[in-house]
Amino acid sequence: MSTTSAMTGQALLLLGGAVVAAPIFKKLGLGTVLGYLAAGVVIGPLLHQITEGEEILGFAELGVVFLLFVIGLELKLSRLWQMRRDIFGLGTAQVLATGGVLSMLIYGLGLLDWAGSLITGFGLSLSSTAFALQILDEKGDTNTRYGQRAFSVLLLQDLAIVPLLALIPLIALQAPEDTTPPIEDFSIAVGAILIMVVAGRYLINPIFQILARTGAREIMIAAALLIVLGAATLMQMAQLSMAMGAFLAGVLLAESSYRHELEADIEPFRGLLLALFFMAVGLSLKLDVILANWGLVLVAVPLLVVIKAVIFYALCRVTGSPHNDAVRIALLLPQGGEFGFVLFSAAAAAGVFSSDIASLLVVVVTLSMALTPAAAALAGRLMDGETEEEEEIEEDFEGAGADVLMIGFSRLGQIASQILLAGGRNVTVIDHSAARVRQAATFGFRIYFGDGTRLDVLRAAGIERAKIVAICTHNVEITDRIVDLIQAHYPGVRLFVRSYDRRHTLSLRARGVDYELRETLESGFLFGQKTLEELGVAPNQTAAIVEDIRRRDEARLAAQAVEGFTGGRDQLHSEPVKPEPLIKPKREVLAPVGPDEEIAAAVVAR
Repeated sequence: MSTTSAMTGQALLLLGGAVVAAPIFKKLGLGTVLGYLAAGVVIGPLLHQITEGEEILGFAELGVVFLLFVIGLELKLSRLWQMRRDIFGLGTAQVLATGGVLSMLIYGLGLLDWAGSLITGFGLSLSSTAFALQILDEKGDTNTRYGQRAFSVLLLQDLAIVPLLALIPLIALQAPEDTTPPIEDFSIAVGAILIMVVAGRYLINPIFQILARTGAREIMIAAALLIVLGAATLMQMAQLSMAMGAFLAGVLLAESSYRHELEADIEPFRGLLLALFFMAVGLSLKLDVILANWGLVLVAVPLLVVIKAVIFYALCRVTGSPHNDAVRIALLLPQGGEFGFVLFSAAAAAGVFSSDIASLLVVVVTLSMALTPAAAALAGRLMDGETEEEEEIEEDFEGAGADVLMIGFSRLGQIASQILLAGGRNVTVIDHSAARVRQAATFGFRIYFGDGTRLDVLRAAGIERAKIVAICTHNVEITDRIVDLIQAHYPGVRLFVRSYDRRHTLSLRARGVDYELRETLESGFLFGQKTLEELGVAPNQTAAIVEDIRRRDEARLAAQAVEGFTGGRDQLHSEPVKPEPLIKPKREVLAPVGPDEEIAAAVVAR
């Protein structure tokens, strides 16, 4: 009982630390990863409330396993092929060049032996996906040319963690006590991979089809966990990385029809265990070692940032990026990354280097991550303003103010504005793209340059006169930020919002917006209706079918709001509906028939 109480107390401390630290660090713009790490440092090395950091770390590494599985699920061959030049060209060159330079520097200075230098150099060559994507999203630069190149590099770095983790046990096997012949180790590894490929191609989908027919949600979750942990265990038995096994399982299931359900099932476990992993890294830090080597840390952090930034800039320029894009990428990705924590912890556990070295490396990565916002802000000072792609123009709101204030002149906004103008209503439009503002102005639109996430811009654009604010931005986070800002300062304004997808729709409804619409919803209905009509179905019947699908979609959203994203699956059609034989009614219905009854009679029986 005392052991159980101790475990419960530790669990409460870890959960409480995560709940407190993550929002604070997220608000400060430092990211939840550093929040979890800081919580672990406070609970362990500072307050000494938990001293079994290594034991917790061993269990929490399952979070990394689940993360690699999810990354594998996202790697569709079609997506990789579209971005192949930047991923396998720029991305591979960056990892090899940066890893090679850092490894030689560490080994040349005599800080570590060749194995430790190799793992350390390539571990530090990886950048922080979480920090970089957060900055890109906040600036609205995710879909820009430099944003896509940066994302491609990050994707390659995520892939690179798999061979790097697989390299650790191979290096560790060079220990004198290992008497297994290398050819035997290699054969076992190849055999395990072949088993994975065969199982993923011929067994997993049929098994999921059988389990899906049971309708038992918990069995599907158990099967998802079984696949991930089974693949990881198989690789571990073959003396390879557990993370590599999970990654291979994800890649093999990337084209599966059950991919999205697997991802939804794994996501809660992945998020919680990954948070626990970063907290366990903080628990395991040795503050005395860090304090004894603080001079080395202070030199290593700026040196790491400068070396990575220079290599990034040079490679971007060589591969065709203009100066401004190269500067942006170089100062967006010079930090160490989350996978560095994973790699260094695994290397210390395998005996590639000591836990003291791992603690120093974790601190170097952490400080470099903390410098990311400052480095990204520095990019503006180093860019050539005359050739800057995303230029700024003067904010001039003279004459602004109308019944409808439209934020973002996206494709949906452009079409909707035509309806409003044809109805005799004035529309004030603001957009943060200078090129889009100039182009729209040439057609006579009443459009102004401005950032809809700023309260002063909204006031200048006449939000106090607006009866409806139409938010037509295409970035989910920016849209949500605008919604929150307006609801906080102008709760009486009606909000009509463009939704990105179902998840965003559910989020907007939870926020209480007055109306939301997925951009592709109505066009998808019309497209399907016209296709059915071309196949010979009568127009009145296709209209009734579309109306039925619209009701089903709404019912599914209502179920998802209560049960979660996988709710309401019974409302979906996954196979063609077979009509039942029509039976002539015994007597004619004399009472007037409402629209619902007409539709119900016309829709194919189920």
